[in-house]
Amino acid sequence: MIVENLSIPDVKLITPRRFNDDRGFFQQTYHAEQYTAIGIDVHFVQDNWSRSSRGVLRGLHYQFEHAQSKLVNVLQGEVFDVAVDMRKDSPTFGKWVGEILSAENGRQLFIPKGFAHGFMVLSDTVDFMYKCDDFYTPGDEYGVMWNDPVLGIAWPQDIDPLVSEKDAVLPLFAEAKYF
Repeated sequence: MIVENLSIPDVKLITPRRFNDDRGFFQQTYHAEQYTAIGIDVHFVQDNWSRSSRGVLRGLHYQFEHAQSKLVNVLQGEVFDVAVDMRKDSPTFGKWVGEILSAENGRQLFIPKGFAHGFMVLSDTVDFMYKCDDFYTPGDEYGVMWNDPVLGIAWPQDIDPLVSEKDAVLPLFAEAKYF
């Protein structure tokens, strides 16, 4: 597997090995010992799967009391995936990283606790999977406005985002709750 540190070193871009032949491919998407060896020593307790259509923008979300590390990947389709550092004592506080994840490239993003997360669907549909190291907890939901100019996230410009009513009223970064 190839592991790349991004401009925010705690967020890791992972490209697992993929074995292709005339029947298709095989790819191991998680192996606890191998991920621990690369510094991802978390105990995942919940897997989530979402399906969305082109232009859907989900996020930017996080939990505070039950903060979650996430390992995200795409089973079908393509997304622009974003993590925003919400840790006020971090040297990268308020910075973001974004990567294209797709079924074709097989890449994953590891997002540690203390980050807001979101993605925009670039393909007609996407099946998006993510492992979490804490459970979803209603009432512990926070977020940041996806288009906050202070963050300046470079979302793809050729797609009009479809945002939920809930995500459309998330606070700006300056008003958000920080870790």
